[in-house]
Amino acid sequence: MSAFYGRLLAASLLLLGATAQAQVVVPPSTGKAPDPAPVQLPKPAPAPTKSAPYAGGMKINLSPDGSKYVRVMTAHQFWAKYTENNSNTTNATEELAYDQVDFGIRRSRVLLVAQLNPRFLIITQLGINVQTTISGGAPGEATGPGKKPLFFLHDALVEYKINKYLNFGGGLHYVNGISRQTSFAAFSLLTLDVPGTQWPVIDAIDQTGRGLGMYVRGRVKSFDYKLSVNDAFRSNLTSTPATLTTGVAQFNPRARGMVYQGYFDWEFLDKEANLVPFQVGCYLGARRVLNLGAGFLFYKDGMYTRTAANPATLPTNVWTIPYEKQNTSTIAADLFYDTPVDTAQQTAFTLYAAAYRYNMGSNFVRYGGTMNPGTGTATLRGNAVPLLGTGTAQTIQTGFLLPKKLLGPKVRLQPYADYIHGRYEGLRTSEGNMRDVHVFDGGVNVLLDGHQAKITLNYRARPDFTNVNNVQYRPEITTQLQVIL
Repeated sequence: MSAFYGRLLAASLLLLGATAQAQVVVPPSTGKAPDPAPVQLPKPAPAPTKSAPYAGGMKINLSPDGSKYVRVMTAHQFWAKYTENNSNTTNATEELAYDQVDFGIRRSRVLLVAQLNPRFLIITQLGINVQTTISGGAPGEATGPGKKPLFFLHDALVEYKINKYLNFGGGLHYVNGISRQTSFAAFSLLTLDVPGTQWPVIDAIDQTGRGLGMYVRGRVKSFDYKLSVNDAFRSNLTSTPATLTTGVAQFNPRARGMVYQGYFDWEFLDKEANLVPFQVGCYLGARRVLNLGAGFLFYKDGMYTRTAANPATLPTNVWTIPYEKQNTSTIAADLFYDTPVDTAQQTAFTLYAAAYRYNMGSNFVRYGGTMNPGTGTATLRGNAVPLLGTGTAQTIQTGFLLPKKLLGPKVRLQPYADYIHGRYEGLRTSEGNMRDVHVFDGGVNVLLDGHQAKITLNYRARPDFTNVNNVQYRPEITTQLQVIL
């Protein structure tokens, strides 16, 4: 019996061994080897349904398809300038200075543009303007030491796209009226700088050309429009009825209320990108643009004037001295033409012209000089000229982008010319005749990488109105280095 169980156990072990051998996969010793498994490459992310229309700066995608993003741009403009000063100008040592050489930062900016979806837009811009060794410092130090300039908000706005014809927004914004150059893109200019005629109330009731309020803007076919209402900033130009010159208006420091602005233009050729509210100064032949525009600004009781001489004895409260409130208003019309000329040589022609009518109160004239090298409080120190005033002004500028092979494939030359004419009621000779203002600029842009990197050389013939009966012209030579990332 035990022998029987022994044979049964041996048979069971043989069966288990055969079964185990059958479960082992043995590769064939002959024949073709099996194909390797296919490589699974990752699928590319889907392209955005619509490309972002603003192409400047560095883009940081916040979603895989790029529809949510932040764009960051930083830009600087450095100036080196020779100025033959207006008569009686003093320098930093409080000595009379016939001429000066100085350096400065015309603009330094950081711009952030963000879209959460095609309907929402956020723009934030910070920066400084006009820092020299004698100006551009803390508030109230326009002619102070110039150190540690205030890095302040230029733009802080939010915008909602209601439909394809209408956008609504608000905040500290640049959606201005008057003219195209009132909302200019500072780093795409044809000329060295803007003429100054486009901003009649700058830093008097706004913040560097920006208003605090609400706006609507949009485009219907070829018609582009902007309308805004802003709460006027309190004027930082101090005066009282006792300090006024009889019959000469100044900004009213007690004015409060809303500033109304609008700008409308018709685009006859290419449609311009309008995601951001900054108007391009020159396309360098990238577009064919012909726009005709008109705009306005109105601020009730923005100016005031004293109509009679001061009393012999000033009252304790000088605001009891009789004075007259006057409205502030400006209307303008302009033309912008930018077109390629020879596509093979990539030449291009640019023309911009504007006409302004100012109602700024009785005999008002505003003076100013960019990167002014003069010290003190004299109105006509340094390089100051009559910028605008109650009356009219016209500006025209034109330039031509020369053939690409003139200096090689990368460096381009763009000569330009600029002329400003003003006729203001408060600018008169001792005989009572109105004295016109003429300012001439000419120069060349050396384009190293379009507007992204360029050097501008500019010559200005500037009128010195220190003696309105004998206006002399002073030269001003500026070199600008501009870089945008």
